[in-house]
Amino acid sequence: MINQLSKKRITATVIKMEWERIHLHLYVKVDVNDETLDIQSVPLSFYLVNKDEITSPAKCKVLGDENCVYHLHLNVTNNGENWCIPSGRYMIEVLQGDVALADCEIGKELVPRIDECSRNFLYSNGKRAYTVTFDVEDGDDILPFEMTTLTSGMIALKYPSRGRMRDRIHPVKDITTTWLGKKNMIRVAYQALYRLNKGKRRNTILFMTEQSEKIASNLKAVSERMMARGMDKDYNILYSARAASEKGQSIKSWFSLVNKLSQSGIVILDDHAPCLDWLKLTDDTKVLQLWHAGAGFKSSGYSRWGHRACPNAVSCHRQYDFGIAGSKNIAHFFSEVWGMNDEQVIATGMPRMDEYLDSEHRKQKTEEIYEKYPFCKGKKVILFAPTYRGKNKKDAYYPYELIDFKKLYELCKDEYIVLFKMHPWVHGAVPIAKEYKDRFADVGTFPNINDLFYITDLLITDYSSNIFEYSLMKKPILFFAFDKIQYSFSRGFHRPYEESAPGKVCYTFEQILEAIRMKDFEYEKVQQYVDHHFDYIDSGASDRVIDWLILGNLPKDIAEDLERVKAENEYRKNLDFTFGGERLPVSQQEEENN
Repeated sequence: MINQLSKKRITATVIKMEWERIHLHLYVKVDVNDETLDIQSVPLSFYLVNKDEITSPAKCKVLGDENCVYHLHLNVTNNGENWCIPSGRYMIEVLQGDVALADCEIGKELVPRIDECSRNFLYSNGKRAYTVTFDVEDGDDILPFEMTTLTSGMIALKYPSRGRMRDRIHPVKDITTTWLGKKNMIRVAYQALYRLNKGKRRNTILFMTEQSEKIASNLKAVSERMMARGMDKDYNILYSARAASEKGQSIKSWFSLVNKLSQSGIVILDDHAPCLDWLKLTDDTKVLQLWHAGAGFKSSGYSRWGHRACPNAVSCHRQYDFGIAGSKNIAHFFSEVWGMNDEQVIATGMPRMDEYLDSEHRKQKTEEIYEKYPFCKGKKVILFAPTYRGKNKKDAYYPYELIDFKKLYELCKDEYIVLFKMHPWVHGAVPIAKEYKDRFADVGTFPNINDLFYITDLLITDYSSNIFEYSLMKKPILFFAFDKIQYSFSRGFHRPYEESAPGKVCYTFEQILEAIRMKDFEYEKVQQYVDHHFDYIDSGASDRVIDWLILGNLPKDIAEDLERVKAENEYRKNLDFTFGGERLPVSQQEEENN
C-alpha cells in the first residue's frame, strides 16, 4: 500500500455522529487539497484501523455521498465477519484504491458533544458491557479522531476496614472456569462422539428445536418435503425436540442431543437454541436458521443489544451459515438480529407457508374450524391475537384489564364474533364472562393460528409477527399499541412502527372500538406491506430451502454476492497499514516519546 498521508492531498473531518440501535452512522466531510486528485472516478474507502496492532477489523460502508459529505455506517456487532468489533483503539483511514490519503479528524463543532456519542451495551444479564467511546487524540494543528471499544465485566466496590477507602476489583471469572461441571462434560462428550461419528456426518441432517417438544412450523414443512421427494433414501434425517429453554433436561436427554449433533453435517433450527450459546459446533457443521417469525416489529437478538435478555457477544446466532427471509427487502432485519451479513440471509420465503397457501389445505381447515366453532358461521370474525408482555416465557402475561369486554360485546351485536388467540407463552384462560360466551371464545388451544386466518375478517394485534402470514389474506388489521413507548424502550423496534404497520394504529381500546364502528382500518397499507415483504407467493419455499441451502445449489447472483463479501474481507485483512514498517503502533510511539 502507498503512503501519502503526509502530503495532505485531502482532509477528512467527522462532522456528525448518530446511533441507530447497534448501528453507528458517521458523516465525514472530505476537502480536496490537491487539484490533480479525482475522487469521483475512483471512489474513496474508509477503514477502521487498530492503532496498536495496525490492522483493520472492519470497513465502513458508504451509504451516501452528497457534496463530498460521506455517510458511513458501522454495525458494532458485526465487523463483516459476524463478530463484534474487537476491543481496541481505532482511527479511520481514508484510501483511494491502495493509496492511503488521510486519517479522519474530528470537527471542532463536534468536540464539545463528543462524550454524548458514547454508548454502553449491557449484556449477560447486565453483568458485562460492550462500550464504544470517542476521543480526540493530541495533535499539533489537527484533532485526530479516535474510537475505543472495550468489553468489561461487573466489579465489586467495597469499603475496607479502618475507614480506608479502596476499590477492590473482582473481575468476572473467565468463561472456562465459570462453566465447569455439566456444560464442560457436554462439550467433551460432543468432541469425543464427533470423532467417532465423523464418517457418518456427510449425509446426516438434524432438525432441532430447544423451544418445543415437537417438530413444527418451518422445520416440519422442510422435513416433510424432503420425505416427499424421497431424500430419506440418501440422507439420514434426525430430529431433536426439547423444551430445554423452559425445563431442565436429564443426562439421558443431553446425551441424546449431543450424539445427534455429533453425527450431523447439517443442523437446522427455527429459533434460538440456548445450548448453542456455549456448545460450539465443529467448523464442518453447516447451521441453517429457519426463523419461526416472518417479520414483525419487535427487536430480538442483536437488534436489541443492550436491552434485557439480549444475547451475549458470543452466542448461538454466531454459528449460523445461512438464515431465511420472505424477501430481499427485509433480509437486513434478520441479519441485524443474528449479527451476520445481509448476503447470508436468503429470500426463500417461509416453508410453513407452502401448506398455508395450498387451496386444498385451506378448504379442509376452514371446514374443520367451522365444525369446531359453529357460531362463527355467517358472522364476521375478529381475531384478537397480540404478543405477550414480560421478560420471557416464565413471566409472560397480557394486561386483560385494558380490554373493555362489555363495550366490545355490545359493539358486536349480530355482526361480529371475537376469537381470542393469545401468545402461547401467556398462561391461563382469557377472562371471558359467562354472559359474553355467545359472541366471544378463547381459542388458545387451537394448534395453528395460521389456519384461523382463513375465517378471520379483521385481525387485532400489536407488535406480533402474525401480520406476516395474515397480510396474504388481503384483509384489514388494527394495531392496539397502548404501550408503544414502554415496549420500544424495553424490547425495541427494528423499524418505525407507525410507518410500517399495515393498518390503523390505535393507542386506547376506545380507539379500537371506534375504528371497528367506523370501519376505519387504513386498509390500503396491507397491499403495500405484501409488495414489500414477499418475493414469492407460492408453495415453493421448502423446495428453495432444500435446493439452495441443503443441497448447496444457490442461484448465481446469491453465490456471487457471497463470494464478493468473502473477497472483500480477505482484501481488508491483507492490507498493510504499517506501509512496510513505516508506522509504529501507538503503544510503541508512546514508549519512544517517554
